Amino acid sequence: MNKAITINSSDNLAVALTNLAKGEIICVNDINITLQEDIKAKHKFSINDLAVGDEMFMYGLVVGTASKAINSGEAITVNNTEHKATEYDPNKTNEFHWTAPNVERFKDKTFMGYHRADGQVGTANNWLVLPLVFCENRNVLTLKKAFEKVLGKKKTNPYENLVQDMAAGYQSGVSFEGLSLAKAEDLDQKQVFDQINIKFITHEGGCGGTREDSDSLCRLLAGYLKNPNVAGATVLSLGCQNAQVSILQEAIKNLDPNLDKPVLIFDQQTIGNETVMLEKAIKETFKGLVEANKIERKPAPLSKLTIGLECGGSDGFSGISANPALGRVADLITALGGKAILSEFPELCGVEQELMSRTGNPEHADKFIKIMRAYAQAAIDAGSGFDMNPSPGNIKDGLITDAMKSAGASKKGGSSPINDVLDYTEYVKHDGLSLLCTPGNDVESTTGLVGSGANVVLFTTGLGTPTGNPVAPVLKVSSNTELSKKMSDIIDINAGVVIDGTQTLDELGESMLEHIIKVASGEIECKADQLNQEDFIPWKRGVSL
Repeated sequence: MNKAITINSSDNLAVALTNLAKGEIICVNDINITLQEDIKAKHKFSINDLAVGDEMFMYGLVVGTASKAINSGEAITVNNTEHKATEYDPNKTNEFHWTAPNVERFKDKTFMGYHRADGQVGTANNWLVLPLVFCENRNVLTLKKAFEKVLGKKKTNPYENLVQDMAAGYQSGVSFEGLSLAKAEDLDQKQVFDQINIKFITHEGGCGGTREDSDSLCRLLAGYLKNPNVAGATVLSLGCQNAQVSILQEAIKNLDPNLDKPVLIFDQQTIGNETVMLEKAIKETFKGLVEANKIERKPAPLSKLTIGLECGGSDGFSGISANPALGRVADLITALGGKAILSEFPELCGVEQELMSRTGNPEHADKFIKIMRAYAQAAIDAGSGFDMNPSPGNIKDGLITDAMKSAGASKKGGSSPINDVLDYTEYVKHDGLSLLCTPGNDVESTTGLVGSGANVVLFTTGLGTPTGNPVAPVLKVSSNTELSKKMSDIIDINAGVVIDGTQTLDELGESMLEHIIKVASGEIECKADQLNQEDFIPWKRGVSL
């Protein structure tokens, strides 16, 4: 096993694949390098001597410049590196050719999904209960408590049981030091419905912010209603909020004037009495559940999969294991006629030229650059910038600059042509790979991916994050084997096998697609769903990185 590698032959930074000691002589690209200090796994060191201002390269791209003189074998840190990204020319596109992967193994495979009237196929069958404004969150949670208790969806809470046991011990004077957390199990209660899940969404928007944000929220919710994993919805409105019922209805009409799903709307100020409103909502929602429960899984081609590509809690291995493994899946899905969506525009900084060339369409390239420039300028105007995107956790585990992080993050999009560029809340229309403008924030981006039509989300992480979604399964892919063992309760797939040398990226990509088919068919429940991790945060179009 190599101890360190470069990702591209033109790189002057190497990645440590294991902990390296000061004084070790490491051979990289037939060059013997004496390490000037200890280098932790995932971190980078310079192959050559660098003077102040010299550019640093990874993935064949500029990822920073030396702010101090750096000797060969010296670690790259925030103290000797400044952010710099590869520049791009909007009037130039590089020649682009794509060789599609061999999909013979998958061409006749199907998944068992929920077929919708518009031709989409869901990997789940959900009824949503959601508010148009945060004022209705309490009522949504009231309905949640009532429905989950009766329908058999609620799970025992081991933490509640532990507190109860400790309280009982305290009151009786018995020591509770030896008590431990009990295993959570489903209540011994038969579920009323076997084909429909009821999901409850709350949020902090809909009023009090800008009208742009409330309008955007309505478009996002319209996307959730259109998502093939949704059979219908109950919407609670207060009445006086910015996010008016009429705005949601207009957003639905603009997205799909023929949307053939029940959307039940209850306005509290129109109805008047809260108890009356909730009683009506319960009765009508239950009727909707009865009808939605009649929909059963049927075979669907893999072309009906729409894969959202996401990362969060990235580390120095993400860009060489988990992210490119997602890229292999994206290429397979594209070759099979399905859809893939790459998001997080702050983490595409420095790869603009490549992405523009892959669009093959001047209008798409122009839209991409306009959105990127507007976003970057908004960040600067707010006193921030894309260069401030890496989190403390990213930096601690080897991602020193945004350009370094972006170069690896973009690998999630594979190598196929880009068939569309979408702004936030725009719904995916074309087969193949689409770019979607979202922030780099994990949950905001995942929320946006599902609102744009993703029926499965692949989420890479090097540090570990429990993010999930109420509508689409979110499969967590670890960049390293240590994480998959340490946080096995949240990790679905280990891409650390690439670092360990036990699987190639192509082999891993194919095995991941097999796993996705099982999740999409309801044969396997992803870890986020097992943990009831259902995060939903709309992007307020002010700056969020």
